[in-house]
Amino acid sequence: MGLFGDIFRTLFGRPSAKPPLIPGRPAPPVVVPQRAAGKPAPPAPRKLNLDASQFTPLTSGQVKLRARLTGGTLLFNRWFGRRDVIPPVSDTRTALIDRAMVGQGLLTPEQLVEIHQVGDQMAELRSDLDVAGDVADKAVEQAKEEREALKQQKKAEAAARKKKWAEDVARRKLTDIVFLGRGVSGGLADRRANVEQLQRLQLPVLASPTDVAQALGVNIPRLRWLAFHSEAALVTHYVRFSIAKKSGGTRELSAPHHNLAQCQQWILANILEKIPVGESAHGFVPGRSTMTNAVPHVGRGVVVNVDLKDFFPTVTFPRVKGIFQSLGYSPCVSTILALLCTECPRRQVYYDKRAYHVATGPRALPQGACTSPALSNLVTRKFDARLRGISQKLGFTYTRYADDLTFSGTAELTKMAGYLLARVRHIAEDEHFAVNETKTRVQRPSMAQVVTGIVVNQRPNVPRKTVRRMRAILHRAKKEGLAAQNRKQEANFEAKVGGMISYIHMVNPAKGKKLREAFDALAQ
Repeated sequence: MGLFGDIFRTLFGRPSAKPPLIPGRPAPPVVVPQRAAGKPAPPAPRKLNLDASQFTPLTSGQVKLRARLTGGTLLFNRWFGRRDVIPPVSDTRTALIDRAMVGQGLLTPEQLVEIHQVGDQMAELRSDLDVAGDVADKAVEQAKEEREALKQQKKAEAAARKKKWAEDVARRKLTDIVFLGRGVSGGLADRRANVEQLQRLQLPVLASPTDVAQALGVNIPRLRWLAFHSEAALVTHYVRFSIAKKSGGTRELSAPHHNLAQCQQWILANILEKIPVGESAHGFVPGRSTMTNAVPHVGRGVVVNVDLKDFFPTVTFPRVKGIFQSLGYSPCVSTILALLCTECPRRQVYYDKRAYHVATGPRALPQGACTSPALSNLVTRKFDARLRGISQKLGFTYTRYADDLTFSGTAELTKMAGYLLARVRHIAEDEHFAVNETKTRVQRPSMAQVVTGIVVNQRPNVPRKTVRRMRAILHRAKKEGLAAQNRKQEANFEAKVGGMISYIHMVNPAKGKKLREAFDALAQ
């Protein structure tokens, strides 16, 4: 009952309530319901051509014997396990199952006839289903082919787009600049320049990278290479070296290579030198010098000297870019020009046997570029105006030579020096500068009042120590020769002596004339 019951429950649900047949006993009578009057008789049931003896249950020995006679195909044949078809009566296993179910009273012969008729009809329709399956398979295969074709088409389109993108990038690299490094490329897409202001200032009108490249006489790739910012670069556009400071320590100088130096010289001559600076600035201004910076403070009752700390490194890339934009240049051109005029302090490190120049600070004005002094004067225009205003309000005279600030006034203003210094500190901090407190001095007439190396107590003069040293060198040179006086083995010693004599002559012509005559006599 286990196997046959499972099959029956799968096909028809709950089993019949008929009692099973017992071997040796006649089958119970079948009660046929009476048909109602006036209704046609049902069709006669089909027969399976089986006699009653065939419906008796099989013993286990008979099942094994039948299995041997059929070659062991009772359980394992082509119909075994299939749920999509009803096996035919000709199948030995099916015949045994039919006989068992009839013998057990699970089905009647009439029901088996109906079941196998359904199976025959399914077999007849099997060919149509196979055709439909073939059609479905072909449709699926066609869909796969269409999807594959669409996939290949999309790949081809993507490859074409990638190729076009690469060509556009290559063409754009040759004709335009859209990126110059992280943190500095903002504004490269903005090509709007204030043409009217540039023309009013008589400056070259530049709005795009192409304009800058043509003005500098280089191509776009070269301009990109010169202006590109990198935190860790394999090459650098500067030669770095250090010199000793007079106050102790060392000062790092950065001299640009030839190509960058040419670009900076063009920027200086065609843009920066055409912009007027304030009357208080005397450093790196044509027609002005340390002498013009010192003369306004001659013979004053009090002289106050203030030095700015890290002057050039304080003028960073954003401030330089802002200077060019204030002149009327587009953000794009201002970015490029500012990158050409600034550089990071760098340190050489080695990684994977390669030398890298790693940035140790922000981009700022390098000490050694020809554009740095002029840019510093432009950046400090507002700073100078504020200091000049507070100086005039308090009665002081103000001048600036690079990072040296000088204030002077009458002796009565000595008591105002502290207040003045406090205001200078506040203004400097507000303008993003810092005062070097170690170099701040308040000088009275009882001491040597020195302004940018020139003594200004009564008249412009060179410090006595400098004049005496030059006299001693020239006096000994008469007997020992000038080369013998080079105690420190300095390079170009003769030229340095001649330059110092010229400087003394500029400050004090009378003393300088005597020294010049003695120097020229050594060459005879």
